[in-house]
Amino acid sequence: MDRRDFLKISGAAGIGLLATSGKPEKTQPAETAEKMEIRINPINGDRVSLLGFGCMRWPMIKHTVGKDEIDQEAVNEMVDYAIEHGVNYFDTSPAYLQGLSEKAAGEALSRHPRSSYYIATKLSNFRTFTKEASIKMYQESFKEMKTDYFDYYLLHAIGRGGEKAFRERYVDNGMMEFLAGEKSAGRIRNLGFSFHGAPDEFDSFMRMHDSGEYVWDFCQIEMNYIDWKHADGKRNTNAEYLYSELDKRGIPIVIMEPLLGGRLADVPMDISRQLKMREPDRSAASWAFRFCGSFPRVLCILSGMTSMDPLIENVKTFSRFQPLNEEELAFMEQMAVQMKEYPLVNCTNCKYCMPCPWGIDIPGIFKHYNDSITSGTYAQSPEQKNYNKLRKAYLTSYDKAIPTLRQANHCIGCGECLSHCPQSIDIPKQLHRIDRYVEKLKRGI
Repeated sequence: MDRRDFLKISGAAGIGLLATSGKPEKTQPAETAEKMEIRINPINGDRVSLLGFGCMRWPMIKHTVGKDEIDQEAVNEMVDYAIEHGVNYFDTSPAYLQGLSEKAAGEALSRHPRSSYYIATKLSNFRTFTKEASIKMYQESFKEMKTDYFDYYLLHAIGRGGEKAFRERYVDNGMMEFLAGEKSAGRIRNLGFSFHGAPDEFDSFMRMHDSGEYVWDFCQIEMNYIDWKHADGKRNTNAEYLYSELDKRGIPIVIMEPLLGGRLADVPMDISRQLKMREPDRSAASWAFRFCGSFPRVLCILSGMTSMDPLIENVKTFSRFQPLNEEELAFMEQMAVQMKEYPLVNCTNCKYCMPCPWGIDIPGIFKHYNDSITSGTYAQSPEQKNYNKLRKAYLTSYDKAIPTLRQANHCIGCGECLSHCPQSIDIPKQLHRIDRYVEKLKRGI
């Protein structure tokens, strides 16, 4: 079924019920009265909530010694609300929140029946990929998540470095053979990968699938109305291409970064005005989510919610879900083109670049800069109305948001962060650009 036919049918029937045959498993997550949108996995019949909980942005609090730690009480409350309202897919990784995410997820989820949710986690062996270290990471995930099987297990962020890097991380060390054995034993129900990379790198993984060398049960891609046709960087791929290649092979798709790290929830004022003119009661985030959910091969859309407010709003968006029609999809393409005109840094606040060996708060600097642009408080030139007021406000808020020793002027350009960024941002270049901007503001030019 193509997307046009899908849109014609889905309005009355509910898109989650369109898909697909498949033998259901013995136990399925319970139905709820909230009518959360459900998508059916065509491979195994899993009934997956279209809204998935991304566990990369758990709420944090300061420990008594000043160190950041996860607010477990808040996590428990959010997980309870999510499950109660039909959310049943939870995605995490040993790499998230500097190794703290899985444990917090395990603590919260284990308080509920195991059959009421799906766990997705990853083999995040970025730095050390010996077989011993990789197996240890895999086994630790079971302990942290308090489970004896994973519903969806991913090879984390493959693509960069192409097939060579993939084989070093997973094939030459025997891990693909090991994971195949774990799948046969039932400890992994679905094996897939998350992708960041160029089209030719993605094509190599599709060739593996086509040849039967490695058959992917699902794939996780970055998709939103900007990346659909306007993905940033020479080494990122338009989601339109990724989706089409997966769709024609019948591979279920999980979506990450539907809001681009929150940038599509807090859009520039002019974009927000245009969205509100069409739908006064809908948020900018709901438009972004509905865009992703308008494509039938999408199994689940992840959202990294940090508090109850966005969770409640997102549950509302995904309950009695309304896909975008053809005219609305064209409108979102217009918004994407306009968004690209703003001088934003394409940072999703994933924090993979952290910790910086020189102590620089890379995501904090980018967020502060982007927020000033989207809020309309971006000082551009002395000829600008209220320039001095805007200039002073930026400098004052910058010092409050980012401690002096962690600001952009301390970047020495070592490049340690470059290989870790899934967006292929030239981080030193962007930090130096922001530092030059700050210096010009200080001098009033």
